[in-house]
Amino acid sequence: MSKLLKKITIIKPDDWHVHLRDNEILKKVSQYTGKFYKRAIIMPNLDQPITNCFRSISYRRRILNSMKSNTQFQPLMICYLTEKTSPKELKQGFSEKIFVGAKLYPNYSTTNSKYGVKNIKDIYHLLKIMEKIKMPLLIHGEEIDPNIDIYDREAKFIENTLKPLRKKFPELKIILEHVTTEEAVSYIEESDSIYLAGTITPHHLMLNRNNMFINGIQPYLYCLPILKRKKHQIALRTVISSGSKHFFLGSDTAPHFHKNKIDVFGCAGIFNAPSSLLCYVSVFEKMNSLKHLQSFCSENGPNFYNMPINKETITLVKKPHKILKKIDIGNNVIVPFLAGEKLDWSIET
Repeated sequence: MSKLLKKITIIKPDDWHVHLRDNEILKKVSQYTGKFYKRAIIMPNLDQPITNCFRSISYRRRILNSMKSNTQFQPLMICYLTEKTSPKELKQGFSEKIFVGAKLYPNYSTTNSKYGVKNIKDIYHLLKIMEKIKMPLLIHGEEIDPNIDIYDREAKFIENTLKPLRKKFPELKIILEHVTTEEAVSYIEESDSIYLAGTITPHHLMLNRNNMFINGIQPYLYCLPILKRKKHQIALRTVISSGSKHFFLGSDTAPHFHKNKIDVFGCAGIFNAPSSLLCYVSVFEKMNSLKHLQSFCSENGPNFYNMPINKETITLVKKPHKILKKIDIGNNVIVPFLAGEKLDWSIET
């Protein structure tokens, strides 16, 4: 595709990693995901996590009600794994399509992960079932040992946890979510497996850890996994521009109130839903790889999850798009990723 391309039409994408939260935040932010994406994997780490079928069905209903006129959007629900997860509940949820997968949060690894797993061996009985029924395992891939440097937690997770896990369950479908390091990229690529994939966020493609500290601390760029060195950013960009089938779109959009982002103990998370797809297009264009945009956004994910590829299309035009500065929610405010800045691409209306 030419660098002078002014318009591009692709199969409507899916977002394979979304935080919609609940209640008043959900009602405000869901529309932004629904505008760009046909389907989205909905993360289960609410204050009261989605640990069973009943909670999942109820949460899905709240999401659909929040979408208002967008009746085409499909939330794909995930089970939050704990040591107490019922095997029966897991199997029933997957067979009845209440869950499309289950999420492993290491204990206290990120937002609302206090119910997460302390020792992965404690859920081996669940993973054995998931391998047998071909239920995907989504992983927040970071070690939680406080003695491990925060910048090394993903690489150490691969060595200490993921490699032994895959030897134990070689046919368990695993998505290593929001990969951030060249170690993760290399491991997934070298494995070249139908049972292993990774999602990549727009912010980890666009930024590196320097950006968090230029002109003072930038709390709106604080996320987990944390932004890494530039060499890791380059590795992410290189693999998507190669057309690899092992990686796909997962924005990890994660809204927090402004007051909680700038608090003494600021929350980790970047709310990028209003611009995520436009950010991806910008990166692919910069890498002169727009020919691989559709596979990354719209094909690799459904293929890995064994779901049909969408039939609808979406058209993007080379026209400046200004990202909104804030979203008002009652007396609170959410500030989106790149607030007030301009991107080169817009969605055709």
